[in-house]
Amino acid sequence: MADLSHTPTGRAADEDATDRSYVGLAKQIYDLIVAGDVGPRARLPSERTLAERFGVSRTQVREAIIALEVQGVVEVRVGSGIYVAEAPQARSAMFKLPRGLGPIETLRARAVIESGIAALAATERKDSDLDRLFAALRAMRENMDEKAANEAADRDFHLAIARATGNEMLRLVVTAMWDNSRADPLWKKIEEHFHTPALRAASQDDHQRIFAAIMARDATAARTAMQAHLARVVGEFTRAWR
Repeated sequence: MADLSHTPTGRAADEDATDRSYVGLAKQIYDLIVAGDVGPRARLPSERTLAERFGVSRTQVREAIIALEVQGVVEVRVGSGIYVAEAPQARSAMFKLPRGLGPIETLRARAVIESGIAALAATERKDSDLDRLFAALRAMRENMDEKAANEAADRDFHLAIARATGNEMLRLVVTAMWDNSRADPLWKKIEEHFHTPALRAASQDDHQRIFAAIMARDATAARTAMQAHLARVVGEFTRAWR
């Protein structure tokens, strides 16, 4: 295991240390690699070790690792760990990523916000809202092996729930959270690993439970089902780093 008792020094390192974004953390981990603390093809320290070393959350570590993978610095091997690439590219060519919120952070925000939205939808929904939700469920089921079509129907389902609240601001919030995350290169890298037919099937079951609760006008069940759905997605998307 690599010795993380020191970090690179100098002005750039100091600036990176004050950058609390996942990009700033990715730079600090990269500097450890180029300093020789972790050599090519070596396994990086665990997520917990990196979080403790840099004084950040494990979520930030996960997003930083994904950023490094996007840049070709590390390789994520599901079920095995994170390894330094054969020849990491020069830092000057790196870290052109947007400095917005990371995808895992966005998913967790969605769990908080959309669970409340699902509860409100259960009390406010109309029969026409159920028709839209059912159509999205059917489209997801019919496109289990077609990632793009399934994801489009998934988006329609979540937006239909927001629309069922009768609150336009909530619909706009869900739209923004969904579309912003899908535009993030880190999200695309996560999906390369984890957006599989098996995961889509699990989401279909989750969505069915959410739909049933909204149809029954059971706000508590709708809230719980949405929270469980997004918590499971976060768990699936982060299991490689545990």
